[in-house]
Amino acid sequence: MLREIVLDTETTGTNHANGDRVIEIGCVELLNHIPTGKSYHVYINPECPVSPGAFAVHGLSDEFLQDKPVFAAVADEFAEFVRDARLVIHNAAFDIGFLNAEFARTGHTPFNLPDVVDTLSMARRKHPGAANNLDALCSRYGIDNSRRTKHGALLDAEILAEVYIELIGGRQVGFDLSLQPASRSAAARQAAARDARPRHLISRLTEAERAAHEAFIQQLGPNALWREYLGETTPEAS
Repeated sequence: MLREIVLDTETTGTNHANGDRVIEIGCVELLNHIPTGKSYHVYINPECPVSPGAFAVHGLSDEFLQDKPVFAAVADEFAEFVRDARLVIHNAAFDIGFLNAEFARTGHTPFNLPDVVDTLSMARRKHPGAANNLDALCSRYGIDNSRRTKHGALLDAEILAEVYIELIGGRQVGFDLSLQPASRSAAARQAAARDARPRHLISRLTEAERAAHEAFIQQLGPNALWREYLGETTPEAS
């Protein structure tokens, strides 16, 4: 069984090498590309100020974060939640860079970037030359993101899970739990095909072809399959 964690973070700024820190983590679990309803979400006290540019994006203030746990306090539970799962992230290098910088401080094993599914790279391959940020992908795939007035890690992870399923072409099997069983009887398949076929078709037969066909059917007797299929009977059977 394939376990994947769709993940997003919010940060104090854009450069972990300059001391910017993770302030929010949101994760959504998928099993075989189907959401399980299980998630992980935490706000984190970064122990440093949130930059004005980052605040404009996510709206998480220093005051809001000051009573939240530091990363070291949640590192074990976060690492346990994502353990043995494949990560799915939009612009993975950004989030993995920040998370690995945090793990370096706590002594946890870092993530291996090549093992992460980067949905931004997937989208760029699938839609070259088009806008492939999360909002653009939601618009392209008809995904409701009306609640996304600000960036938020858990909400963005939930939305990204839907985008990811679209990118891999799996919504029809991943989200539609009302699919009919693949195995049907021959009679059921025949009935479905008959019902799906248009009732009124324009005939392309000439009169000579029609007469020859009718003569052939008459040779087969009153219970010819063709007549039964079309709901007709021969004079002998009526």
